[in-house]
Amino acid sequence: MLRGNKVGLRARYEEDIPVLRTELYDDVVNGARAEGRPWRPITPGSKDPRLVVDDNDQGSVPFSVVELDGGTLIGTANLWGIDNHNRTAHIGLGLLPSARGKRYGTDVVAALCHYGFVVRGMRRLQIETLADNHAMLRSAERNGFVREGVLRSSAWVLGEFMDEVLLGLLVEDWKRQPGA
Repeated sequence: MLRGNKVGLRARYEEDIPVLRTELYDDVVNGARAEGRPWRPITPGSKDPRLVVDDNDQGSVPFSVVELDGGTLIGTANLWGIDNHNRTAHIGLGLLPSARGKRYGTDVVAALCHYGFVVRGMRRLQIETLADNHAMLRSAERNGFVREGVLRSSAWVLGEFMDEVLLGLLVEDWKRQPGA
């Protein structure tokens, strides 16, 4: 398990999937905002491709996020779009509604940075998020990510086009931060 100050990133367990599906993806608004595709219901009992781990997929590493104090499941996180040639990857996360507003997101981003830079040897990590996702923007910037641009009207979300913010962090900038 990767440990942050308040959260741990561990392997996805089978029993995590129904909780994550119900709390994150069955909510149409949250699911539509989190995915780059249109929301659609998943048949109960079927394998949900957003949550089931494919150990052969070398381009994505999914984690379940748990509280260190007690081990309660509070969300999902992943390093995705891993490009070992250019040593780049993207960060994504989703916290259950009950875990939001507690600065867990900042800790998850920090743990993903450690994993990406130290364990995987990445040189650059990137985040794309909706421009109104203030919690993710704060979590990224608290970890040293820099806003590199705005992708204007790039995301179709629930009947409207929205801007996305592109943030990046280089390993040398991350290493200069306290606690890195």
